[in-house]
Amino acid sequence: MIGRNRGLFTGQAVDFTGDVEFSDLGISQCSPEFIDASARADSALLSLEVLLTQLPKLSRNAHKNQQGHVLVIGGADGTAGAAVLSAEAALRTGAGLVSLAAQPSAVAAALCRRAELMARVVANRSELSSQLEAATVLVVGPGLGSDRWSHELLGAALDAKVPLVLDADGLNGLVGMKPLDLPPSTVLTPHPGEAARLLGVTTAEVAKDRFAALEALVDRYCCHVLLKGAGTLVGGPGADPVGVCPYGNPGMASGGMGDALAGIIGALMAQGMAPDLAVRLGVCLHGRAGDIAAAELGERSLLAGDLIDRLPAALS
Repeated sequence: MIGRNRGLFTGQAVDFTGDVEFSDLGISQCSPEFIDASARADSALLSLEVLLTQLPKLSRNAHKNQQGHVLVIGGADGTAGAAVLSAEAALRTGAGLVSLAAQPSAVAAALCRRAELMARVVANRSELSSQLEAATVLVVGPGLGSDRWSHELLGAALDAKVPLVLDADGLNGLVGMKPLDLPPSTVLTPHPGEAARLLGVTTAEVAKDRFAALEALVDRYCCHVLLKGAGTLVGGPGADPVGVCPYGNPGMASGGMGDALAGIIGALMAQGMAPDLAVRLGVCLHGRAGDIAAAELGERSLLAGDLIDRLPAALS
C-alpha cells in the first residue's frame, strides 16, 4: 500500500511474490506532498509505452545515415553467433547501418543470415581504425574472446572515445584494470557473474543486494549500467531513480539473449537517444519481445532469434 516495495520485483523474490497488486489509497492524488515528505522513491518500474514516446520519430525524408551506424566488435572463432545476433538485433531496432568487425567464421555466418549486415574480417587494431571512424556507436564484446586479438580490439575501441556498449567479453576485459576514463556515453551490461568479477566480490554477494551492486558499479565506472536478471535493474550517474524492468520471462535464460540486448541498446543510441533513455527503453523492448515470443512459442522453446524476430511487434 501507498508505495511499492522494490524488493518484490527483482532477483529471487519473483519466484515467491506471485501477482503483485498495488493501491496508493488515493494519496498520490489528494496529497502528493505527503508522500514526498514521508519517503523519496529511489527506484521505479519502467513502462515500455512511456519510453517509446521518447524514441525519435522518423522524418519523411529520412536516410540511413540519419539513423546512425552501429559497429559490433566481436565474433571470434567458436563464438561467431553472439556477434551476429547482436548485429541483427541492432538492425531490427532501427539502426541505419550495422557493421561487424570479426574473424572469418563470423563474417561468413553474418552474410548467410543477414545480407544487410556489412561484415568485415579484421585481423588487428590497424585494420579496425577506418571502421571506428565511421561508427556512431560501438557494441563491444559479443563473442569477442579473451586472446591477444580480442584484447587488441577492445583497447582500440576504448581509445576511440566513441559511445559504446560493453557486453560479455568486453566486460571481462575490464576486470583487473583500474577504473578507466570511459566515454561518458558508455553502457555496461553485466549479468550477476560479470558484475561480481567487475566488483571483486562473489556472485552470491551481488544476488544478496542487487541494488547495492548496481550502485557500486555506477560509482566505480561512472557510466550507465544495467544489471541483468529477473527484474533487470538500470542506473547511472545522477539523481534519476533506479529503473526496474517488469518485462521478461524464464524462457529468456538461454544463450544469445544478452547479445541481442546489447545490439538493441546500441541501435537506440545510434538513433540519437541519450544513453540513460536508450538503456531503459532497450531493456523494456528486449523483455517485451521475449514475452511476445514466449506467448507464441512457449517459454521452454524460446531462442534469441525468436526474440529478435518479435522486435518489430514490441516497437509498435
